[in-house]
Amino acid sequence: MGRTLLDKLWDRHVIEALAPGVDLMNVDRHYLLEMRAGAFGVLEERGLPVRDPDRTIGVVDHVVSSAPGRAGGAPWTAKHLAAMRTGCERHGVVLLDIDHPDQGIAHVAGPELGLTHPGMLVVCPDSHTSTHGALGALAWGIGFSEVAHVLATSTIVQRKPRSMRIRFEGEAPAGITAKDLALAALAVVGAGGGVGHAIEFAGPAIRALGVEGRMTLCNMAVELGAKIGMVAPDETVFTWLQGRRHAPGSAYWNAAVKDWQALRTDEGAVFDRDVAVGIAGLAPQITWGTSPEHVMPVDGRIPDPAVAPDDTRRKAWADALNYMGLVAGELLLGQKVDQVFIGSCTNARLSDLREAAFALGDGRVAPGVTAWVVAGSQGVKRAAEAEGLDEVFRKAGFEWREPGCSLCVGANGEFVPSGARCVSTSNRNFVGRQGPGARTHLASPAMAARAAVSGAIVDPRS
Repeated sequence: MGRTLLDKLWDRHVIEALAPGVDLMNVDRHYLLEMRAGAFGVLEERGLPVRDPDRTIGVVDHVVSSAPGRAGGAPWTAKHLAAMRTGCERHGVVLLDIDHPDQGIAHVAGPELGLTHPGMLVVCPDSHTSTHGALGALAWGIGFSEVAHVLATSTIVQRKPRSMRIRFEGEAPAGITAKDLALAALAVVGAGGGVGHAIEFAGPAIRALGVEGRMTLCNMAVELGAKIGMVAPDETVFTWLQGRRHAPGSAYWNAAVKDWQALRTDEGAVFDRDVAVGIAGLAPQITWGTSPEHVMPVDGRIPDPAVAPDDTRRKAWADALNYMGLVAGELLLGQKVDQVFIGSCTNARLSDLREAAFALGDGRVAPGVTAWVVAGSQGVKRAAEAEGLDEVFRKAGFEWREPGCSLCVGANGEFVPSGARCVSTSNRNFVGRQGPGARTHLASPAMAARAAVSGAIVDPRS
């Protein structure tokens, strides 16, 4: 029987089996966020050094302001930044601080710098670490105690998840983006459908995606309930990675690629769960409620709780409609929008900004709409400015801001006002995620851009 990509990635990192299904594993790359810098204190209390400082990269992204000229974040964030700076300096860990030319969101800046490779085991104290699986890495988010363990030992204890494959069948219609594919999968599988699994995304539509589109998809694996999302590496990945600062150099490149080419699911391998998502005729997708699984075609009608499959979801749908200020059976098209956010580790890469800028056309942000563009890294920001994308957005009336998580999570004092309706390219639309009372619709960069200039939710195909 053939082996899955999960099997191959898992087995190459096992140091020792500790119990049935539980292994001690070697960590290749650790992205440490400022929100978890307190883990340095755990090591210092025990007199322990960071075992392999070169495997850890310090990143400030969650609590920093995205305002031009920023010096930090909201007042309460100062302690996190101070602990991060002190800990990284003391233990010899490279820190991509606010003034660093490579600063950005961990899941954007890391791959961009070539710090994530196919075949690696990557961890970070952020659930969207699954993003790195787009390069053929085994990647997941970890908790505070695990951060300290990784710093001290470069290992992690983990129970192997079950395997799941999501196959996208059919050809994606013109204008359908990776974000639409991710939301379509959520509509089929649900927000809990991937719990306990590592998801491999497969199918011709996935092979047709660029690396950045694959990152969007793997990023959203967490919203399906899985810790891990991944795509088998191929020539698209190798070409994208070659020449990046921390990718294998020319002397090692051919050997690395030869190794990476074996990282694919074997013919005949059996998954614990295998799901097909048909995408022929797929319309652009958008969320209507307060869970990423509350997905609908942009030209569809808001679902009625009366047709929910069970009592639990019937109540959840009704509560979501009440929170979002929507009425079952009505169209989302034409719903007034107050704010637009183009950013986050889901959709803040150069290809996302290009997509949004193209969708703007000659339009200008509608009166009464606040619109932000927050590049995922300083590298993305520089590249976008070199192409003149910043001028496109500024001319249209968007704010062009500094890299960070920004309005995705509101951990830095940046919020959507209570009761305001925001079309966002981020990954979560939970109650209060973007601020108390904020009403969030998840969508692609193209749909967000069109909403900004229309002042309402519109079909980007029009």
